[in-house]
Amino acid sequence: MTGERVSPALRTEQRRTDSAVIVTVHGEVDMNSAPQLQSALDEALRENAAAIVLDMSEVGFLGSAGLSVLLTVSQDETSALRVVPSPAVRRPIEVTALDKLLELFPSVEAALAAPDVPPAN
Repeated sequence: MTGERVSPALRTEQRRTDSAVIVTVHGEVDMNSAPQLQSALDEALRENAAAIVLDMSEVGFLGSAGLSVLLTVSQDETSALRVVPSPAVRRPIEVTALDKLLELFPSVEAALAAPDVPPAN
């Protein structure tokens, strides 16, 4: 399945592989655009894939509303959430210690190559 959503600050795209759904995000995730990210991830969860790879390598800002979305989705036991952060995304994740709960990867390829294990939370 391939889908694209666009808002002024955020654009998401979704594609399916054999074992994962890749959600690519461009732009900024703030309180106005976080619901769009939540919607894209909810759609990915409905695919029942072993993993959701969230490619945030092109995201320039991640606010608290976006962090809340990541935490909520990571607690779903349906799929393992694997995040590919940009430096602007990695910083708030680390400052809030969410890096202890989220699986972070340097690239989409690394996230796809990771063994399928149940989420740690």
